[in-house]
Amino acid sequence: MAVWIQAQQLQGDALHQMQSLYGQHFPIEVRHYLSQWIESQLWDAIDLENPQEEFKAKRLLDSLIQELQNKAEHQVGEDGFLLKIKLGHYANQLKSTYDRCPLELVRCIKHILYTEQRLIREATNSSSPVGGMMDSMSQKYQQINQAFEELRLLTQDTENDLRKLQHNQEYFIIQYQESLRIQAQLSSLATLPPSDRQLREPALLSKRATVEAWLTREANTLQKYRLDLAEKHQKTLQLLRKQQTIILDDELIQWKRRQQLAGNGGPPEGGLDILQSWCEKLAETIWQNRQQIRRAEHLRQQLPIPGPIEELLNELNSTITDIISALVTSTFIIEKQPPQVLKTQTKFAATVRLLVGGKLNVHMNPPQVKATIISEQQAKALLKNENTRNESSGEILNNNCVMEYHQTTGTLSAHFRNMSLKRIKRSDRRGAESVTEEKFTILFESQFSVGSNELVFQVKTLSLPVVVIVHGSQDNNATATVLWDNAFAEAGRVPFLVPDKVLWPQLCEAINMKYKAEVQSNRGLSEENLVFLAQKAFSSSSNNPDDYRSMTMTWSQFNRESLPGRNFTFWQWFDGVMELTKKHLKPHWNDGAILGFVNKQQAQDMLMSKPNGTFLLRFSDSEIGGITIAWVAENPNKRMVWNLMPYTTKDFSIRSLADRISDLNHLLFLYPDRPKDEVFAKYYTPPLSKAVDGYVKPQIRQVVPEADPVLDGDGDFDLDDTMDVARHVEELLRRPVESQWGGQQS
Repeated sequence: MAVWIQAQQLQGDALHQMQSLYGQHFPIEVRHYLSQWIESQLWDAIDLENPQEEFKAKRLLDSLIQELQNKAEHQVGEDGFLLKIKLGHYANQLKSTYDRCPLELVRCIKHILYTEQRLIREATNSSSPVGGMMDSMSQKYQQINQAFEELRLLTQDTENDLRKLQHNQEYFIIQYQESLRIQAQLSSLATLPPSDRQLREPALLSKRATVEAWLTREANTLQKYRLDLAEKHQKTLQLLRKQQTIILDDELIQWKRRQQLAGNGGPPEGGLDILQSWCEKLAETIWQNRQQIRRAEHLRQQLPIPGPIEELLNELNSTITDIISALVTSTFIIEKQPPQVLKTQTKFAATVRLLVGGKLNVHMNPPQVKATIISEQQAKALLKNENTRNESSGEILNNNCVMEYHQTTGTLSAHFRNMSLKRIKRSDRRGAESVTEEKFTILFESQFSVGSNELVFQVKTLSLPVVVIVHGSQDNNATATVLWDNAFAEAGRVPFLVPDKVLWPQLCEAINMKYKAEVQSNRGLSEENLVFLAQKAFSSSSNNPDDYRSMTMTWSQFNRESLPGRNFTFWQWFDGVMELTKKHLKPHWNDGAILGFVNKQQAQDMLMSKPNGTFLLRFSDSEIGGITIAWVAENPNKRMVWNLMPYTTKDFSIRSLADRISDLNHLLFLYPDRPKDEVFAKYYTPPLSKAVDGYVKPQIRQVVPEADPVLDGDGDFDLDDTMDVARHVEELLRRPVESQWGGQQS
């Protein structure tokens, strides 16, 4: 619902407050007749403190006037005639008021909109129909913007008070100098004859008494002004702290959490533009208040008056320095994380950014950023401010980079494009922990000067945990460590503590997110798929999802202990499924052609009630990264379900799944009843062209013999005993020439 519609429903004091927003500066009729246009404009995109934004504000003013004139021209009838004149008058009035200062129009409308939204929020609770119509994100942004407006007004108020104080103090000093001049005149009377002294002294004494009385009274007034100003600054700093906490401890931390989940395949963390604009507004407001406090301190030094003001100003100085220090150090962030599975001798990249760099003119003295790899223990010591003696746990090449300021975007960042981890120094591992469970982090550090070197900050930020590998075979186990850490790390943890066990539904959410991202599919894991995975993980036979909701899975069960009767872990099996699907089966998974997460007994139960030739595709239980075809057919003795030995990446690099299914004529219907050509024909390799230059191209086809000996006791085909021509040719090509043809040569 539009804000204006809700604003018109306000009652009592809220309605009076809303009405008081309007007047000659912005008539309420303009708000009413242009409500939709006003609420659709990007007022927040204009920085009111940037004179260069005046051009954007002027365009908005011109558009507003044009909209008013268009609205006026379309009025008809008797009432329309009067409204036409009124709207035309308002158009001229707004043009004359704001043409030379269009930013003031933007400021006015922003203030109106923020106040209306605040009044609506206060008049309705979140459970009411009206209150529920604003989503939480929108409300949060409105609250932040409203707080910035309050801070702007407070800062403007203290600026006005400071100028008034300065003016009064200057006048006080003039009067004080006058009192000194009178005192000097009185002193000079001593050299005059008594008659002359008696003639002039009373007037001077009276004048001195008047001036000293005024000075005493004015000194008390000045002291009160100073105390009032300090109290207002305290209020401003209190609101600043609150606003900074919301932005840094809520919004920025949430962005970092989204960035971490994006490492598991979650949605992108989102841009930093809004966060940067908020941080820049904070920086600007903090700096304005800091300058005001320093000016107040200068005024106190110019004219010391006994009282508590010195202590108050010292406290304000200390507080605002703490606030700006927290802002600068917290907004030094990693925009693009280094890879979390990091292979030695391999190039990698990262980007760090200072969100307040442009506003605080840090780029005037471009800082250099250094990257170092440190261990988990070193990261713990660093966060405890313990002396780590600048130790590192490895050597990174090309690990220094200068921060660059990009004028068009207003960003200050350092792009590390060609880093490479030359070597790694590992710690002593304990117990069952492997090298792929050891976590490192990339430490980025720099030094910033703010305000003509008034303040110098040492800044550091740590990357997400990194697992270092030296060979591709370690990748899947390293990915498991990273997945667990990204999914279950808690905010503010000690590096890099994670729970040893998590609820099964939590793990399901993590692996489903990872699966969809790796396979690049909108089709995630269904409840049936997750039940199958639970059965595998917990060696259970229950088909009821509720039975698993309160169960927990430990890290050891996830990727340290092998599954019963297997030589691989739960994660290694699941990762193999993801890799196979990503590389060779993605279109079929997206089409819903692969059931996948079905065991052999379930497949048999599903197929036995279907016509002969019905088949399904399921992931192998016994082999990592394998998929098998199960189908029902008539045996000479009885009807049974047959299973092909699993296909792997190696098989699909020779002939695709669709072509293999096409080759097998006894496969007729994809479970439950879809003709196979309807599902797979669009993926078949086109027939070979006719012979060229007298040569006929060979063709690879898969044939499964019908002889019983190729079946094992469970009805499994062993492809090593079938006539898979491609595999046979491949095997021949691997043999040394001597062993193939030695018999003929002898």
